[in-house]
Amino acid sequence: MPEGAKQKLFGTDGIRGVAGKFPLDEKTVMRIGRSLVLNLRRELGRAPAIIIGRDTRESGPEIEAALSRGAESAGATIRSAGVITTPGVAYITRSAPFDAGVVISASHNPYQDNGIKVFSPTGRKLADEMERRIEEDVAASGDEIDANERDDSDATRNSASRESKYHDAYINYLVSEVGRGLNLEGMRIALDCANGAASEIAPEVFRQLGAKVVVLNAEPDGRNINDGCGSLHMEGLQRTVVDEGLNIGIAFDGDADRALFVDARGEVVDGDATMLVLAEYMKSRNELAGSQVVATVMSNIGLEIALREQGIELIRAQVGDRYVLEELLAHGAKLGGEQSGHIIFPDISLAGDGQITAIELLRVVKESNRSLQELAAQMKRYPQVLVNVRVTSKPEFENVPAIQSEVEKLERELAGRGRLLLRYSGTENLARVMIEGEDQTQIEEQANRLAEVIKHAIG
Repeated sequence: MPEGAKQKLFGTDGIRGVAGKFPLDEKTVMRIGRSLVLNLRRELGRAPAIIIGRDTRESGPEIEAALSRGAESAGATIRSAGVITTPGVAYITRSAPFDAGVVISASHNPYQDNGIKVFSPTGRKLADEMERRIEEDVAASGDEIDANERDDSDATRNSASRESKYHDAYINYLVSEVGRGLNLEGMRIALDCANGAASEIAPEVFRQLGAKVVVLNAEPDGRNINDGCGSLHMEGLQRTVVDEGLNIGIAFDGDADRALFVDARGEVVDGDATMLVLAEYMKSRNELAGSQVVATVMSNIGLEIALREQGIELIRAQVGDRYVLEELLAHGAKLGGEQSGHIIFPDISLAGDGQITAIELLRVVKESNRSLQELAAQMKRYPQVLVNVRVTSKPEFENVPAIQSEVEKLERELAGRGRLLLRYSGTENLARVMIEGEDQTQIEEQANRLAEVIKHAIG
């Protein structure tokens, strides 16, 4: 059994780690591919067809090859879309259709990392039960299975075909279906492609929609993905928009499932402000079912207050797009997302897509005849303070009377114009106190007050 094989493989966004090390070493990746196919065969009653795409990391081709060998050894038909965005794979999976789509990407992480995520034809990620079964299979795999994988894969490793038709189909979908009726002529846009999966696709999409496009960071070399660029590093995009007098800047991350924006002044428009603009537009067109928007516990209280003033309810989910999607589907809501710019329109796609987000936001700008600066100004961002407290144990906060009493007191003080989030770190012995409110000095005093109570109770 390989070192670490009993470890949990799947996190909230698939499998992720350092390329070449468990669980992204060659043997483990082959086992993952084989197990995925065997589990799909049990559900389908036949051998599955799978599409694989990847971002621009130098480790992507090797991981794709290993996954393909493992999958083909269990009888799967494999097709490769080559370098393509994560939501591009989700689209191809449901439209071709394939029985599953696999993305090899670590999203916004540096190039040394990589990952594996799997989509069903609906666009949803793997069910928890199947993830558990794959983890069990990988842990149970032995040398005999490894030998079979090597024997089978040698005959089939060259069967995967890269077809540009997948790229063309995805671009056509974004332009002709998602962008139907949108004409961006007269708009000057900067695109920061993060040297990632959107580098060839995004410029073509927005040019076909009529915009004049200035392209940044679209020359991937295998190691420069997310390196000082993209949605984690907006400074270069901000300068370009201002220096060249552009209307809007759009920044993607490495796999382009999220997008952040820059207005004409060079100010960043994050996912919270984007959701507010989209929600108001959708409600005005009776497209916001139940007048509800889903965001995470990390979205600023300013979003909640601004939505409330428009008669829109904010539903909060755990951090992670899979949890946002669960709440969207549970409530029948039509818009949800994260502060990071990962936004989901379930009537369009169950996978977040930075290019869809950009198209929908640009539609609001064009149809309202208002600048992004003016539209985003409706979002008042409330001050936030975060205090970490080292603890010796992690009891439920409500089971510690002193902490619960102070929490209740603070919530009365905040009284709908602020927010308290109290949670433990998942990786360290820390309690995290986060408070948002209208006055920075006041919320700092409140956070430190609660931190002292926690320190005395369980520190």
